[in-house]
Amino acid sequence: MNDIDAAVPYAELSIKRWLALAVILAGTFMVTLDFFIVNVAIPSMQNDLHAGTAAIEWIVAGYGLAYAALLITGGRLGDLYGRRAIFNYGLAIFSLASAACGVAPNAAILVIARAMQGVGAALLAPQVLAIVGTLYTGANRARAFAAYGAVLGLSSACGQVIGGLLIRADALGLGWRACFLVNVPIGLAAWALTGVVVPDIQTRSRSSLDMRGAALVAAAIGAVLFALIEGREQNWPLWTWLCIVASAVLLARFVLHQRQRTALCLAPLIDPALFDVRRFRIGLLAVLVLFGGVASFFFVLALYLQRGRGLGPLPSGLVFTALALPFTATSLNAGRIGRWLGRPPLVPGAIGMAAGLVALRLAIGWEGTGGPLLPMLGALVIDGAGMGLVMAPLVAAVLAGLPARHAGAAAGVLATAQQLANALGVAAVGVAFFGMLGGGYGGAFAVSLDWLVVLALGLAALVWRLE
Repeated sequence: MNDIDAAVPYAELSIKRWLALAVILAGTFMVTLDFFIVNVAIPSMQNDLHAGTAAIEWIVAGYGLAYAALLITGGRLGDLYGRRAIFNYGLAIFSLASAACGVAPNAAILVIARAMQGVGAALLAPQVLAIVGTLYTGANRARAFAAYGAVLGLSSACGQVIGGLLIRADALGLGWRACFLVNVPIGLAAWALTGVVVPDIQTRSRSSLDMRGAALVAAAIGAVLFALIEGREQNWPLWTWLCIVASAVLLARFVLHQRQRTALCLAPLIDPALFDVRRFRIGLLAVLVLFGGVASFFFVLALYLQRGRGLGPLPSGLVFTALALPFTATSLNAGRIGRWLGRPPLVPGAIGMAAGLVALRLAIGWEGTGGPLLPMLGALVIDGAGMGLVMAPLVAAVLAGLPARHAGAAAGVLATAQQLANALGVAAVGVAFFGMLGGGYGGAFAVSLDWLVVLALGLAALVWRLE
């Protein structure tokens, strides 16, 4: 069955069509949730495993590193071997790795298991956007992308709440381990249903996988993340700067290699023609800025609430509901708001995010010394509402107008940008946050917010150009 054939029966069988969407979005929910759910569990993991700050950063960013480094390869594998098959392989690896995380005896094993989770996520995530892009047409495609954006945002915003509830429940004395083990039954159920409700979408591509390109992009991403995470711990020795330079060189070599393969009529890992589309270039940069800011904000907010204000995992997680609830409301109504405005609500959303972060900065005081919790909750409401207006429609806006033959590659690039931004955001803000801990958690959080406001304003400028 090819891409075009797959869309016809599913356009007619509405129940099966939306069951397929529910199953593949279950995969999206799990892999996104798992990047953010660990934030609220960090203090518990740190105490239980006697882990240092670098180990904690690797537990968070190591997942994103493996995820980002292999996502483009995952997208191409779906093009070559069938999107349903690669999606199912990804689900199986992710579920098994989640089980390994849940029983990890020390921080080193947990970091390795988290990396394996990232491998599974890299296989399944790009197939979701590619399946949506080929399975649905017209208004149904817009609805499917809106559902994807909403699930993406909800799993990001609700990760802390779910994690707090699981840790507080402490079922069977599992504590923070339940945050990983909960994936196992969900992943296995989705794996079993995929073969029943998701069509076997095959592409016409029969070219080989660009292994050299995959190695170059993975090495480039790994080098910069390793330098950012380990550099601060070791006081920025010369090798960390050499890693950053090497990352830029490897990335340039990757771009040249892709152009050479295209000139020789060999299938590249990323078709350079994608970047000839101005809308795609700007949108891709906007995705990097958005998800980098969101990931780093959730990371430092969770640390500030628990370490700086002394809240437990559940109260800390519940604070995030002030962000999650307005996010849900605006993301579900983003299409309606866009029609009322006559354009996607991206700019108002980005400005709302910046306003919420500024309000939060004022609420905690100039030195980050704290203050009443209520003004903080109000600021999170503003930030969450703005986030919902950006995150839900942004992916659809970036993919709009791309030809079907680019669906897998474009989905892989976008998913890579999301996860690379997640990992880079945590690593970069970690440099500022942990570097300022001498002045207390409040001061470190305040400095982090200053950077996040700049990112939100940059996002507003990018999406303004996108519209």
